[in-house]
Order: sequence, then structure tokens, then C-alpha cells
Amino acid sequence: MGALDEGHYDVELENTLKLSCTKLGVEEEPEIQASVRVLLQGLGEDINREGIKKTPLRVAKALRHATKGYKQNVKDIVEDALFPEAGLDNNRVGHAGGAGGLVIVRDLDLFSYCESCLLPFQVKCHVGYVPSGQRVVGLSKLSRVADVFAKRLQDPQRLADEVCSALQHSIKSAGVAVILQCCHIHFPAVESMFLDSLPEGWIKIMVSSGTGIFENEGANIWSEFFSLLKFRGSIADKIQKRNSTNHWCPSLASSINKVPSNVGTVNPSMVSAVISILRSLDEDPLRKELVGTPARFLKWLLNFQNCHMDMNLNTWVQKKKKPQNSNGELKFSSRIHSELSLPFWSQCEHHLLPFHGVVHIGYFSAEGVDPIGKSLLQSIVHFYGFKLQVQERLTRQIAETVAPILGGDVIVVAEASHMCMIARGIEKFGSSTATIAVLGRFSTDAKARTLFLESLPCTNSF
Repeated sequence: MGALDEGHYDVELENTLKLSCTKLGVEEEPEIQASVRVLLQGLGEDINREGIKKTPLRVAKALRHATKGYKQNVKDIVEDALFPEAGLDNNRVGHAGGAGGLVIVRDLDLFSYCESCLLPFQVKCHVGYVPSGQRVVGLSKLSRVADVFAKRLQDPQRLADEVCSALQHSIKSAGVAVILQCCHIHFPAVESMFLDSLPEGWIKIMVSSGTGIFENEGANIWSEFFSLLKFRGSIADKIQKRNSTNHWCPSLASSINKVPSNVGTVNPSMVSAVISILRSLDEDPLRKELVGTPARFLKWLLNFQNCHMDMNLNTWVQKKKKPQNSNGELKFSSRIHSELSLPFWSQCEHHLLPFHGVVHIGYFSAEGVDPIGKSLLQSIVHFYGFKLQVQERLTRQIAETVAPILGGDVIVVAEASHMCMIARGIEKFGSSTATIAVLGRFSTDAKARTLFLESLPCTNSF
């Protein structure tokens, strides 16, 4: 083979290797992957552990999908979707029939990433507009335009304003109205969860934005909009005012005007890693809304530091004496006791995204012994929740830990909603995952399993 042929062969081989690497994700978002490795190491994790060694790639892909709106242009979406239709003229206030009335698309499911803490939040979006200039826009484009701005680091009010302004500019209607119903997970700190078993739940707000005939918040057209959305009651009172001083992001609200207490102990390389991720997402870390974001993100992430609290669990187990008869054998009745809907929060080790839900625990009560205290079981649930986890492992670990305390016969069911189901392209809103672990008598007694499972509350109870 001549020199020219060898060179040609080398180029082809190099291109083939590059293509293979791209397919395997080796070269995908290398800066983000490197930053995620730094964060994992800062949490005390082994980045080569099976189940976590591909986490940097998965996180990079999820973040790039979740912020693809930075590279999208609204004009490209709308310009070929405007259609001529008899309706409202520019100099008239209404027209019977045709397209002259209000058009709305409601209940659009979106998600975005909170610019204050980098946690995903869910959005129910409602868009309305009044056509003008004898043209209407394809309805699917309203959803696509909203998604462009949702796929960026966002604040609810700015998201509503950007969607509203972009639609008004693109379709030149008589007016555009946008209402967003946003839900932000309230992820409590480890300390508060061990002291208080009551879940903090979700932070929910509603924001609105209007242009043209919707600029006046008291205009009658808003009432028509609310009616078509089938909102009842004084919905206007539930919409957050623009001048509100309330901070909807829990991390921002708790750290306003102060630095989070545990950030000072963070390895500076972790802070630099978050800043690098922001830059890789085409954001400016010096934008005023993002200046405190790395600190707030790390305050939340460090809840899942690999801190090895196993001694606490050993103490809990030893405090509980298992009742025995004179022969040293355990005594049990046939009555099933249960603790239902114990809340938990955790962090998916595959995508570094939250998942949360409830755990149900069933066991056979020992004769003459009161049921185990709920607070102990809740503490065990929290112990395993505040780690980088997968739900299957979480369920098994809880079962194996409570079994010695409860006599060996236990059934554990975990039900959870996973942010990774909406934040990495699958976008299955409202879905939940159930996992089960059975030990002892529950593994062989189908009737006992059925009795317990039939006692569980509906899956939408958390």
C-alpha cells in the first residue's frame, strides 16, 4: 500500500472511529461529562461503579435535551404555519363566525429547569389568542413555541412573558394570553426530614401574561378566557402578581441575602464544575439570576453525599427486642399491621434527577407487642432515600433493614414519580413507578400479599 493509500486509509479509519465514538456517546458533551464526574467524586462516589459510570453521559444528554430551546428559533416554527381565514380585521373588535373569536389551546404539558436551583419543574400551559389580519396559526405551533422557551433555564413569569411576546410578534394577533400553572418540588434538607416526617410537598404558583387586548388584566376578555379554560371561582386572585416579593423556588427563598451554610465546605472544583455546565448550556453564569445558582444547586446535591451513617441503623435495630417464647422462637399472630404512605425523596443515580413518592410497609405483628413506631420506619425510609439511588434498590434495602426489627416477615412497596421520565425526552407526565420487595412469610403466602396490596391507597395520593 502506497503512502497516499495509507493516508487515505488513516483518514477513513479515523472517521470510522469518530463515528463509533459518537454513537457510543464518548464524545457527546465532553465538558458536561467532565463536570459531572467532578460532582460525583465530590459526593464521595466511585465514578467507575457499575450503574454510575455512564451517569455523566446520561446527564449530559438529559441537560442538552432540556435546554435545546437555546438553539431554536420561533420564526422558523411559525412562518410556514399562518393560514388565511375570514375573521377579525385589524380595525374591528369582533366578527360573528369564522376565526374572529378567541382561540385557546389548554393543558399543554411542559417542563423546564429552574434557573435558581437547576431542578426541573412541571408546567401546565394554557395559550389563547384572538386572530387578526384575516389569518390564523396552526394550533400545534402554539405548543411548539411554548416548548422552545420552556427548554431553557427559566423563571415562571419570564417563561410566560417570553411565550406571550414571541407569539404576538410572530402571528400579529389582536392579543395573546398565556397562563402557566407551575409545580416545583420542595426538596427538604436531610436534617429537617429526620426531625419532621411530614412531607413539604410541592410549591405551586400560577402566572399570566397578556398582549394587545389582554394587556389590561381587568378586561372582560380575560373572563372569557378563564371560562373557556373551565376555571371556576376567583381565578384572578390565584395568579401571582408581577410585583410579588415571594420567591417560588424553595432554594432561593431560603438563601435570599445569605450564602447557604454548607457551601463554604464544598470543594471549589464542584463550584467550578457547575459553572462549566452553565456555560456548556449556552448560559452566562454572570447573569444576575444565575450568580447564586451554583451554590444553591450544590446545597441540594450535597444532601446525597455518601456519608455512611450505617451505625445509626445498627443502633435502631438493636433497640428493638424481638419477642421470643421459652424455646427462643419468635411468636407471631396472623394479623397484618401496616404503615402506609411514608414519604421519601431521593436522587436517581443514573441521571442526577429527583424522584419522590411514598413507601408502604406491611408486617405480621408479634403477640402481645404493640406495632413498631411509625417514626422509626420513617427514619429508615429517609436514610435510604437520601442517597444516589435506584428505586428497586431503595425498596430492597428498606425491606432488608426493617425485617430484623419486624420479625423477618415484611412486604415493602415503593411508589414514586421520577423527574427523569419528563426531563430527558420521554416526557411521560403523571406516570409513576411501583416496586415491591417481600421477605419471609410474605414471599410464600399469596393471600397475605393480596390482603396488604389491596389495602394500599390510590397511587395519586402523594
